[in-house]
Amino acid sequence: MLCLALLVAAGFTGRQLLADGEKSDPIVVGSGAYPTSLDPAAAYDDGSWALYSNIYQGLLTFSAGSARPVPDAAERCGFAGQESKVYRCTLRTDLKFSNGDRLTTHDVRHSIERITRIEHAQGPAKLFDTLDTIRTRDQDIEFRLKTEDATFPFKLAGAAGSIVPSGSYPEDGLLRGDRAIGSGPFELADYRAKKHAELVPNDSYRGAQDKPSGPVEVRWFTEAGALKKAWEQREIDVNDGGLPPAELAELNPSDPDITLTEHSGTDIQMTVFNTREDSAAAERPVRQAIAAVLDRQRLARKVHVGTVEPLYSLIPQGMTGHGTPFFDRYPEPDTAAARKLLEKADITTPVDFDLAYSKGPTATREATEIKRQLEATKLFEVDVRGYEWDDFLKGLSKGSYDAYNLGWVADFPDPDTYTGSLVASGNATHNGYSSKEIDSLVAEVRRKPERDQTVADYRKIHERIAQQVPILPLWQAKDYVLTRPDIAGSQHLSDNSGVWRLWKLERL
Repeated sequence: MLCLALLVAAGFTGRQLLADGEKSDPIVVGSGAYPTSLDPAAAYDDGSWALYSNIYQGLLTFSAGSARPVPDAAERCGFAGQESKVYRCTLRTDLKFSNGDRLTTHDVRHSIERITRIEHAQGPAKLFDTLDTIRTRDQDIEFRLKTEDATFPFKLAGAAGSIVPSGSYPEDGLLRGDRAIGSGPFELADYRAKKHAELVPNDSYRGAQDKPSGPVEVRWFTEAGALKKAWEQREIDVNDGGLPPAELAELNPSDPDITLTEHSGTDIQMTVFNTREDSAAAERPVRQAIAAVLDRQRLARKVHVGTVEPLYSLIPQGMTGHGTPFFDRYPEPDTAAARKLLEKADITTPVDFDLAYSKGPTATREATEIKRQLEATKLFEVDVRGYEWDDFLKGLSKGSYDAYNLGWVADFPDPDTYTGSLVASGNATHNGYSSKEIDSLVAEVRRKPERDQTVADYRKIHERIAQQVPILPLWQAKDYVLTRPDIAGSQHLSDNSGVWRLWKLERL
C-alpha cells in the first residue's frame, strides 16, 4: 500500500481510558502515518491499513512472523479442487461487531462488493480484479474468480478484506463521520483525524489474534520535529520509527532508558514515472536515462545516513523473487550512457520535468538530492514540488505529476504485492503504465499455488521492468521501534504482512 516513506510529527496530551471497568493508563504510541479514511473502501495507504488491522477483522489474517494466511473471522478456508478459481470459507458463529450486531456472511459479501462497486480512486478495488462473484449460504461463503489466483487468500487477509456491518456502511457510498464499527481486537472509542485514536479492548473479539492487555492511544504527528519532541518529553511510550535519519543512526541500543528494536524491513521507496502521453516522462529513453545516472548509494549515505539500503529491484531483500535487475542494467551512474540513450531517441536536452513528493524534512532533502544529481549531468532540469500528504495523493490519482517519490508497504507477504499492485495495468501508483506482456506474466505467476517456487517468474518480470522503467526503486527501509523499558511486545508490532499488532504491546 502507499505510504509516507519517512514519518515526522506533532503531539498533544493524552487521557485515561476505561478498561475492564477501571481506569488504566493507555500505552501511547506515536506515529507519523495517519489514516486518510476510516472506510476500508476509500484508503490504500499504510496509516489507514495500520489502524484497520486493529479495529476491523477479516476472514483471514497473518500471525506474527508467518507468511501464510490463517483463519480469523472464518473457521476454515481453502480452494476447491486443484485450480485456484473457487475459494470457500466457513464463518465462525460467535462473531459480533463492536455495536453489538451479529456478524454474518451477508456482511462479508457486502464488505467486499462495496469496495469493487465504489471503486474509489484511492481505495483497494484493484486488489480484487480477479474476483467475479460472491455467493453465500448460511455460514458458507464462496468466491468465484475470473482467473486462477493463488494470491487471493493473501488479499482477503489484508486490510482490503476488512468486514464492516452492512447496516452502517452504505452499498454505494462511503462512511460518514468518525465512528468506525468493526469486530477486531480493539474498539475505536474516540477518533480525531490526524490527531489521535483511542482504542479499548473489544471483549467480543473472537479470532486468531491475542486479546489486548489494555487500552492503547495512537497519536499522529504531522509537523516536523514534534514526534521527536514528544519522545524526548516522555509524552509517548512507543515511537514507531519516527526520528530523523541522523538521530536514528546515533541511537545506542545499550541505553537503559530505551528499548530499540531493529530489523530488516520490506518498506521501499521509489520514483514513479507518469507514462501518459502528455507527461515529460512518457518516453522510455527519458526514464532509462534517469535510471542510468541516479546514485542510490549516495542517496542512502548522504540523505539517510545509512539507515536505509540501496535497492535495485521493486521486490526487496527478504522477499521471494528479490534480485538486482536495475544494478545489472545500470551498474554505476553513467552520464555518457544516459546522453547516448537520449540522443539515439532524438530527445532534446535538457529534459524538463517536475518531481513531486509528500512534504517532510527528509523527503525534501531526498528530492533535492535527486534534482542535484540529475541536473549535474546537464541532461535534465527538475522542478521539485512538495505537497501535503492528502493533496499529494489526490494529484497522484489524477496523474498530475511527471514523476513522484512514493513509499510502498507490503499488503501481504508475497512478491505479488510488489509486482501486480505496482506494474500491472491499472496499478496502485496511478502512473498510466500498461503492458500486455507484463499483465500476462503477472496473471501466469499468480496461478502458481507453491509461492516459494516463483522466484524465476518474478525475476523475469522485474528484468522487463528494469528495461522499461515505469518505476525506479531507490531504497529499502530498516525498521526501528523505540519503547520505554516498561513496555513489552514491540518486536511483534509489525512485519512484512502489513498488520500493525498494537494488541501485542503490554505494560510490565
